[in-house]
Amino acid sequence: RKMHDDYLAVGADIIETNTFSATTIAQADYEMESLAYELNVEGARIARAAADAWSTEKPRWVAGAIGPTNRTASISPDVNDPGSRNVDFDTLVVAYGEACRGLIDGGVDLLLIETIFDTLNAKAAIYAAQKLFDEIGFEIPLALSVTITDQSGRTLSGQTAEAFWTSVQHAKPLCVGVNCALGPDLMRPYVAELSRIADCFISAYPNAGLPNAFGGYDETPESMTVHLKEWAQSGLVNLLGGCCGATPAHIGAFVDAVKTIKPRQVPEPSPALRLSGLEPFTLAS
Repeated sequence: RKMHDDYLAVGADIIETNTFSATTIAQADYEMESLAYELNVEGARIARAAADAWSTEKPRWVAGAIGPTNRTASISPDVNDPGSRNVDFDTLVVAYGEACRGLIDGGVDLLLIETIFDTLNAKAAIYAAQKLFDEIGFEIPLALSVTITDQSGRTLSGQTAEAFWTSVQHAKPLCVGVNCALGPDLMRPYVAELSRIADCFISAYPNAGLPNAFGGYDETPESMTVHLKEWAQSGLVNLLGGCCGATPAHIGAFVDAVKTIKPRQVPEPSPALRLSGLEPFTLAS
């Protein structure tokens, strides 16, 4: 609870639940898969209590964090057997569905499918969430955040940022964005690309630089704020934050730097046939 309080105290509008790996698939390595639902419920309740306590002057929101799991539906775990998979789509749907149910039962305001490196995993999470919405009779917003793994400009499963957006646009998310992997200087082109094409809000929460030799992060609140403020001034984003290495001091600096800047204007969608594999394909009149 104190960790949530520390970020809310410096002005955070949205906090994430501590449930990034709270799926049966991820917890199976620790023989804790039976606790997955409970982990999501309690993680959501703790964050909800903190957000409610800090919602006196302005509303604070809770995002239910849903990570990619430690297994991937598109990539072989064996370099000698490219067709091998250690998880299938249906298994992912069941695992994600249980996590979504726990987060909603615990009181989150939105579901955040984040650090997406395999779009097929993300599609399973989206399908699981929408299936649950049909069952319970109401919906909460979905937020999607992809991770570009290196300067190739692609996800681990090989998609460009635009191809990723084409693959998930059908989910009609509240926002789409980029998180983790890269520091703010290397992340900007992919934030700009999504900002150009996505007809929803844009989020960005980079790491505080790349990990150094000691596993730490070298971007200070001041140095990181320079980048994020420029993104806001350039009209690229609607939501800003920090991922690995970002402390309450970082978030507080971001809040102070951008609080008077107008957010990005969401563009009107343009009609076209859009398809994607590793690359996007658009056919417009």
